Amino acid sequence: MAKTRVLVTGLSGLIGRAFRKQVDGRYDLRGLNRSAVEGVPCHRADIADLGAIKPAFAGVDTVVHLAAQVGNPGWEAVLRHNITGTYNVFEAAREAGVKRVVFASSGAAVSGIESDKPYSDLGAGRYDGLTSWPMLTHLSPLRPGGLYGASKVWGEALGRHYSDAHGMSVICVRIGRVHAQDRPLSAREFAVWCSQRDIARFLEACVEAPESVRFDIFFCTSRNKWGYRDLEHPRAVLGWEPVDAAEDHRR
Repeated sequence: MAKTRVLVTGLSGLIGRAFRKQVDGRYDLRGLNRSAVEGVPCHRADIADLGAIKPAFAGVDTVVHLAAQVGNPGWEAVLRHNITGTYNVFEAAREAGVKRVVFASSGAAVSGIESDKPYSDLGAGRYDGLTSWPMLTHLSPLRPGGLYGASKVWGEALGRHYSDAHGMSVICVRIGRVHAQDRPLSAREFAVWCSQRDIARFLEACVEAPESVRFDIFFCTSRNKWGYRDLEHPRAVLGWEPVDAAEDHRR
C-alpha cells in the first residue's frame, strides 16, 4: 500500500524535527519551508504567499501546519505569518483536495487565565494548600495570552469553518511549552511543559486519527502533576497517553 503523503510546514523547526524523527519511514513526508531540509523533498516558499505555496499541496493527504511566528512579536509579524499564513495553508489545502489539516495551536489560546487563582499559583510554583483545581478542557472559554494566543484562536476558528464549509477534517492541537533542552526551564513549566517525544507522538496520533474525527481541539502537555490542561479528551478520542512527566526533572 502507498504511504500516507504528509506535508509539514515548518519542518525545520524544533517540533517539525521531533515529528520527523518519530515517523521516520512511515509516511511519504514532504516539507514546506523557507529553507531546504536535508533528506526530505521540500518546497521552499513563505506561507504568507498563497500563490507560491500552492504547488507544495498537490497530491497530499494530510497537512501538519507548524509554521508560525512565536513568542511576542509585533502585530505585523502576527498578521503576516499567523493570520494570513494560516489562511493560505487552509486555502491551498482546500484547493488541492487535502483530506486533513492538523493545526498547531497553542496553550496560549487559554493562558490568560493564569492571571487568576488557582492558575496563577500553579504557574508560580506556589503549591501550598493546592490539592485540586478545575481543569481547562476544549470546551472551556477562550482566554488568549497576547496577540500570539489570539492568532491561534483565529486559526482554530478558521479550521472550524473549513471543516464545516468544505468537509475537511481539522484537528487543532493546543501545544504546551516545548524546549530544545527538552525539560522544564521555569516554575510555570511544571504546569505546561510538553516533551519533544510527547508532541511528536501526539501529531502522529492526529495523522492516524479515524476519518470520523471531523473537527476537534486537544490540549497536549506531558504528564504534569501541576497541570491544568485536560488530557482526558485526547486519551478518549485519539488513544494518546503522555509518556513523560515534568516532575521527573525536579532537582
